[in-house]
Amino acid sequence: MAKRIAGTAYLAIDGVTIALVGDFEWDPGLVTRETMMGQDGIHGFSETPRPGRIKGSIRDIGNFSVGALNGLVNTTVTCELANGKRVTGRNMWQIGDLPVRSTQATFELAFEGPAGCVSETLSAA
Repeated sequence: MAKRIAGTAYLAIDGVTIALVGDFEWDPGLVTRETMMGQDGIHGFSETPRPGRIKGSIRDIGNFSVGALNGLVNTTVTCELANGKRVTGRNMWQIGDLPVRSTQATFELAFEGPAGCVSETLSAA
């Protein structure tokens, strides 16, 4: 039997629901690995931590100050997806500029945080 796996998502920042237009993305941000090669073959790999990321296209429906988003640090971002999964980012900070496009009242909102700050909770079903 087929089940819904995509299509709707609900986003909240510090408990305030935000209108998510689309393009929601997350990256748990654990490590980046790079193969270390020499002229005599592969020597191994390097591993460096990288930030967790959450971003999406947002609509300004008037229930928050876009300017205030720029000051967010130590923030919790949650998103509930159509497949029942819950994505949570803790201790995140807002990154990037926030230009709002007036024709659709949309803008891109992105957060980063310490390596491993983004987690997924799988649905029970």
